[in-house]
Amino acid sequence: MNPYIMSILMCNLALGAIITAASYHWFLAWVGLELNTLAIIPILAKHHHPRATEAATKYFIIQATASSIILFSSIINAWYTGTWDITQLTTQPAPTMLLIALTMKLGLAPMHFWLPEVMQGTDTTTAFIVATWQKLPP
Repeated sequence: MNPYIMSILMCNLALGAIITAASYHWFLAWVGLELNTLAIIPILAKHHHPRATEAATKYFIIQATASSIILFSSIINAWYTGTWDITQLTTQPAPTMLLIALTMKLGLAPMHFWLPEVMQGTDTTTAFIVATWQKLPP
């Protein structure tokens, strides 16, 4: 992979983490998580091997599902409370759905079955990024 493209993708990973960490609005937090996800997928698939493609596809499907659950949870919370603030998570279905989505994004039990398969399909550096840096924003 071109070093310029790799540096842009790494900068997008950092930018996604910063946007997510600094946001007080559900939509900005979601945008940061999506920027992070979309920056890691080409890094996962940089080796032209079927295992790398499979790992990138599995990662995308799980992260897109968790992101849609986060959006749905924030919409339910905004519907009941009238605000999009992250600190106003008060209605009952919203925190439960958010917890499920974050366990999917982090790869925590019982939603962890995708993580070993993604790790097996990547090289060591990419697996290190997925295991550490990708866990910071959620």
